[in-house]
Amino acid sequence: HFHADFVSGHKDLAAKTGAKIVYGPTQMETGFEKIVAEDGQIFKVGDITLEVLHTPGHTMESSCFLLRDESGKEVGLFTGDTLFIGDVGRPDLAQKVIADLTQEKLAGYLYDSLRNKIMPLADDIIVYPAHGAGSACGKKMSKETTDTLGNQKRTNYALAPSLNKDQFIAELLKGLTPPPGYFPQNVLLNIKGYDSIDEVIERGVKAMSPRVFETVANETDAVIIDTRSKDDFRAGFVPGSIFIGLDGSFASWVGTLIPDVQQKILFVADKGTEEEVVTRLARVGYDQSLGYLDGGIESWKKDGRELDSVETIDVKQLEQIDKEKVVDVRRESEYNSEHVVGAINAPLDYINETMTRIDKKKTYYVQCNSGYRSLTFISILKARGYDNLIDVRGGMEAIKEEGKIKLSEYVCPTTEL
Repeated sequence: HFHADFVSGHKDLAAKTGAKIVYGPTQMETGFEKIVAEDGQIFKVGDITLEVLHTPGHTMESSCFLLRDESGKEVGLFTGDTLFIGDVGRPDLAQKVIADLTQEKLAGYLYDSLRNKIMPLADDIIVYPAHGAGSACGKKMSKETTDTLGNQKRTNYALAPSLNKDQFIAELLKGLTPPPGYFPQNVLLNIKGYDSIDEVIERGVKAMSPRVFETVANETDAVIIDTRSKDDFRAGFVPGSIFIGLDGSFASWVGTLIPDVQQKILFVADKGTEEEVVTRLARVGYDQSLGYLDGGIESWKKDGRELDSVETIDVKQLEQIDKEKVVDVRRESEYNSEHVVGAINAPLDYINETMTRIDKKKTYYVQCNSGYRSLTFISILKARGYDNLIDVRGGMEAIKEEGKIKLSEYVCPTTEL
């Protein structure tokens, strides 16, 4: 189907291999040549065959591909975002692109697709989904990447035979939080087309002197992303830049925090990672990288330019702090599971809303789980003039390891996004 969470790469792959792009039934006009398959259509690949099973629900064009071996035995099912291990695809993405769709309608279509197309298949078929745990395309996905269909019939809540359609719809929609803002834009890129990755890398991996870097930043209103390690960022960074480290969920946080995929981006990176930064940005639709700071922060310092930094305390120091001054930037479900008693919850995911919980004139101590999100939160607010934010090194992991700060009673965390 037309993916929302990343740029599929189908155009590049087709151009490099000469392969045809095949979609299930769709009315969408695309910016590239494609084969629109019919439900039940067979494609032969050597001695094996793939049958198209149209399974609308996650999106209207969603399809699964049933694999038969040389003898004609059904052995595998490529389920895309229709069926995951332990979950099914969320039904609230296509409505952002097609006006007359609702998530309730899509959930109903998905119920029918699962019952009529997938559950009648043999139990020994191996299910190969498009995502595993960590994707925003579902809410209860397993860490496992494959399973037998029979086991999924027994263990996947969405395939429970006792669920009627209304119950299924209610269960599927329960706890769904809004998808990242870049998702609808990625869908359109995957429909209309996008620049090749080679072009994006060529124009994005441009070394800039400190003077040029600063000039371009001022003239283009580019967002400056610092992709280095947490420790390096804390020690010194270009004023106004945002920490989104390459060693964390880089692309996901870019997509969550920068709503416009056409936003111009400059970046600071460790030497040798520049192409990786541009590539990972492009994979989620951000193909407007303008270049990077040549020589990194050292060249910025040598040029005599101002640096900013983040004040940090460790957990022992936090023991002496009024806990009402602690800001926990983890997701609400994480906070509800366990938190420092008295701490304010201001999830990074919704920083434009949650920053209203912060008084610009007061000092706060910011923590997440490990120290990645807290640093991102602080960097964004620093760029907006909040100067009294102190990072708690190691976050909740360090707090629990130390064991001396009072925490709320533990509640098993939800699997909601």
